[in-house]
Amino acid sequence: MTPKQRVVAAIELREPDRVPTGENAVDGHLAEQILGHPTLYNAGWRELEALWEGRRNQIAADYGTTHVELVHALQWDYVRVPVVPPRRPYSRPQMTGPRSWLDEGGRELRFYPEAGNIVEPASRPEMTVDDLPDVDEPFDVDPSELEAIRYVVQQLGDTHFIVGRTPVDGTFPYRETVGIEDFLVRMATDVDFVQRAIDVYVNRSIAYIEAMLDAGCDAVMTTDDYASNHGVMMGPQRFRRFILPGIVRQCQAAHRCGGYFIKHTDGNVWAILDDLVEAGIDAWHGIQPSIGMDLRALKKRYGQRLCFFGGVNCETLIAGTPDDVRREVRYAIEQAAPGGGLVVTCGNVLQPGTKLENYLAGRQAVRHFGNYATRQR
Repeated sequence: MTPKQRVVAAIELREPDRVPTGENAVDGHLAEQILGHPTLYNAGWRELEALWEGRRNQIAADYGTTHVELVHALQWDYVRVPVVPPRRPYSRPQMTGPRSWLDEGGRELRFYPEAGNIVEPASRPEMTVDDLPDVDEPFDVDPSELEAIRYVVQQLGDTHFIVGRTPVDGTFPYRETVGIEDFLVRMATDVDFVQRAIDVYVNRSIAYIEAMLDAGCDAVMTTDDYASNHGVMMGPQRFRRFILPGIVRQCQAAHRCGGYFIKHTDGNVWAILDDLVEAGIDAWHGIQPSIGMDLRALKKRYGQRLCFFGGVNCETLIAGTPDDVRREVRYAIEQAAPGGGLVVTCGNVLQPGTKLENYLAGRQAVRHFGNYATRQR
């Protein structure tokens, strides 16, 4: 079977020749360690500096070539590819500190390397429902944002399963608006604001879904998280009232375009898994065995309805040993591979601090334990 055929079989709950594998993203330093050369892919502050220096085209090219090289180097069956900065002039912003600056709208942004190289606003604006975009406002995806996706599809699309990662999810748009705490409060106090924000940004996510599938992706993944390690942040009832309808719309859009829909949300999501399945998702990524999302229990309850992307704890790849990783891979395959429905990945992305020897041990374990013919004997 080709890598693409393996993943399709797993998603459709059929047994391929072996358990497929891949990852959503790789820390830039780890990618350089794997490939043996520098890259601006996922490079954190170096990537921002390159953008401000006018090297946007180099960033886009590195995102394309690095994804392809990682697939070959690690023998992945699937790869997830994000958008890249749109093709336009860039210049250094007004800096307010060593890792903070003002964006074009005057908002202060800060870079947090200790939190995975994320960029967040230093403060949130006061917003009312009238400050949100109009729900019917047209939104067009800039084609240049899809340059890395088109390159990866051109190089690997015939053989490998390509997942597009939408830059906006929209179902829980606290990042685009008032921040997580205020948005959760407004679910109880300002229903009109919450509903309009979700409608606006789900519309934008669907524009990306359609554009990515039109560009040749096999699936799309949205990535808003709804749960902490202890449970669903807004509670199951408000999840169903506000968030679930947007997920249904996203699934329908992906299926209408002939693609699969993969939902990422980590945390303890037992209380909403039935809802996600009923919404029509084809696969779920974000499984954290260490907090009770056990693949044996998940397979027993959802194995006939849902494909699982997961099996390895991110913290094991960082702080564990190669033997620890091998044990997690073996357990995932033994518990969740029968009948199809398993793609072995880590629970999120290969984060800063991931040990290469640990990850390579996991890849070897997938090859050793994941052959269906050998398992059946």
